[in-house]
Amino acid sequence: MDVGEQEIFLEGHPCVVVDRVRMRYRVASSAASEANAEETKSRFLRRAVSKPNMVTVQALNELSLVVERGESVGIIGRNGSGKSTLMKIISGQSKPTSGAVYASSTPIMLGVNAALVQDLSGDQNVILGCLAMGMSRAEVDEKFNSIVELSGLEKSIHLPMKSYSSGMASRLRFAIAASVDPEILLVDEALNTGDAQFGDRSKLRMDELREQAGCVFLVSHSLDTIKDMCTRVIWLDKGDLIMDGEPEVAIKAYQDFTRHLSKGNNVSAAQILDDAKANLVATEVRGRSSRRSRG
Repeated sequence: MDVGEQEIFLEGHPCVVVDRVRMRYRVASSAASEANAEETKSRFLRRAVSKPNMVTVQALNELSLVVERGESVGIIGRNGSGKSTLMKIISGQSKPTSGAVYASSTPIMLGVNAALVQDLSGDQNVILGCLAMGMSRAEVDEKFNSIVELSGLEKSIHLPMKSYSSGMASRLRFAIAASVDPEILLVDEALNTGDAQFGDRSKLRMDELREQAGCVFLVSHSLDTIKDMCTRVIWLDKGDLIMDGEPEVAIKAYQDFTRHLSKGNNVSAAQILDDAKANLVATEVRGRSSRRSRG
């Protein structure tokens, strides 16, 4: 980062700046590079001693974003579109192939695969999780009741985690992660529990976080959850940024796109993608270009 870029970043005080980030993976493929069937069979027989066929996977194509304080950003798209990849890059779990992410504080990542000890009870996991995030034992004791209340587990908090349903475990993870008052919270499919009361409580907590001059990123296949909890929606498809704008506008376009795909109307679906991309306008991110939908 040069001095000029740093000064631009500090003047605006955004929560997160994603600057020309791109992610590529090199992975082994079982697909043969030769078209000849006999050679394909021969390659299979020699697989144990031959080099694997390596291919490049474009998980995320170049994109730039600026997320301001008080924003709640929903990320939508089909499976394999790069949603979780973007979240891992923002959280620092993955290093991008190129580009960089700048954050005003350490992002707290919450996902359904977040590690808690299954043999321990819920209350023991609350203590363990909070201590792991840097709280003192006094702070854990102070926030313990509010964490249990947010999770909605009540007496089940004393049962081992391995006895929890996926929804119960997700609620506990969210309650633990949100207890540290993170300035930047990333939530990956952890709110789809089917519990309406928990949905209300988690929305209230996310609103509180945003009011405290923070920001929230939420990945979810539940478009209702995105619509209810987010002030801005990013639509990704096959690693490309398709839309970035008002939740109702982006969600409607995405629903139209998936509806055409489900009916086999691939040409109409492709036209929706093209129209959405054409409606992106350039904005400046630290002197470099990003794209955002017209309001």
